[in-house]
Amino acid sequence: MKVRVKLFATLGQYAGRDQLPGTPFEVELVEGAAIDDLLRQLNLPAEEVKLCFVNGRMQEPDFILQNGDEMGIFPPIGGG
Repeated sequence: MKVRVKLFATLGQYAGRDQLPGTPFEVELVEGAAIDDLLRQLNLPAEEVKLCFVNGRMQEPDFILQNGDEMGIFPPIGGG
């Protein structure tokens, strides 16, 4: 199955492409894969991921993805 992923802010560096953060790209996953599986496949360190949205709704890491889902993944936000 394929899901569309957007990595925001500092997570953009894990896209493996020369693209701006937030630019969507497709990822091939096995049927029944969860958000956790996607994060591992993208080599995203768990401590760098704060929020995951699937089709505009915040979801937990054990949420099972479906073909065609759109993911938004955000790091913790820092400020000063």
